[in-house]
Amino acid sequence: HFEVAEAGGGLVQPGGSLGLSCGASDDTLRDRATGWFRQAPGKEREGVSAISGSGADPTYVDSVKGRFTISRDNAKNLVYLQMTNLTPEDTGIYYCSTTWEHYYYYTPPRLDSEHWRFWGRGTQVTVST
Repeated sequence: HFEVAEAGGGLVQPGGSLGLSCGASDDTLRDRATGWFRQAPGKEREGVSAISGSGADPTYVDSVKGRFTISRDNAKNLVYLQMTNLTPEDTGIYYCSTTWEHYYYYTPPRLDSEHWRFWGRGTQVTVST
């Protein structure tokens, strides 16, 4: 049974940085496109960033462009989200999600795609003084 899990959330001051990681229950994460999503209190979940299985063609929602960087280390079977210049509007639960194995190796699906099938339980990110 394939599962993913997030790590690295916490409390950070505005303007600060924080890194998240996504790991999996087996070594097939490298064969799956992976995305990061977040849900702020009282708001719907939104897509933040996505990366293909090969690591090519990363995508970002406009609000995080230039501040967030998604990357992956397929040797370690991990996907990362490095967040800088954080604002209180970045507060929320951050989720990692993947597609089925062997899909989207060169280009990730759209953040609003129905192909995001496996979800972690989320990690809390709070940006506050």
